[in-house]
Amino acid sequence: MKNLFSLLFISLLLCTCASQNNQDAAATEGDGWISLFDGTSTDGWRGYNAEELPPGWVARDGVLQFDTELELEQDYTGGRDIVYGEREFENFELELEWKIPPGGNSGIFYHVKEGYDSPSSIAPEYQLIDDAGYADIHDLTAYNSQFGAEHPEKLQDWQSTGADYAMHTPDPAKKKLNPAGEWNTSRIVFTPERAEHWLNGELLLSFEPWSDEWQAKRDSGKWKNAPDYGKFRSGYIALQDHGSPLWFRNIRIREL
Repeated sequence: MKNLFSLLFISLLLCTCASQNNQDAAATEGDGWISLFDGTSTDGWRGYNAEELPPGWVARDGVLQFDTELELEQDYTGGRDIVYGEREFENFELELEWKIPPGGNSGIFYHVKEGYDSPSSIAPEYQLIDDAGYADIHDLTAYNSQFGAEHPEKLQDWQSTGADYAMHTPDPAKKKLNPAGEWNTSRIVFTPERAEHWLNGELLLSFEPWSDEWQAKRDSGKWKNAPDYGKFRSGYIALQDHGSPLWFRNIRIREL
């Protein structure tokens, strides 16, 4: 009889644990987040318009990294932007952590379609750059002069971190950007009614995609001669190589 009670107690305990585990698993699945980087491998990622990752992109110490020293060891002439190629996303919330070196430059693209020279001509970009030091290391004068910048030698607000690149500018009063070499957290929320760019917990900008105001910006600035810019309503998530070392971690997304 004593053994019977013991068996019943153990069975009840196992059922309780199993029930709790199922509840925990359901909670994890129910929040809707999808990890785009597992911290140990580059599974799911590949080059833009390619089947494999370009040289230099590696998973190391929990970080998806672009290592320029590894890149230079390769005889490779293709593009180095990468996409998460497992699936496309339409309306979403995307979060990730990133850091760049002094003078570094990168970006996060969404609604990316392949078949073009690069994502930058067609896909909206959340800009990542060394706001404080980029213009000290790189000569921007010739590039910015073509857009009529008053001080073309300086980094423009539409080029700064958190900008919807060449479209919408971040609120400088809300920007809390950690300096080059330190981690930052970015968040993009996209629906047809409202798109938002966040940086380190602060909302930097918002806009209504494909509105009359959006169309006017698109047709009067950098993208006026890029007929497919911003027209796609779903696509891949992509990360930009702009020639500097890059570090990304805790990349996750959920559909809205």
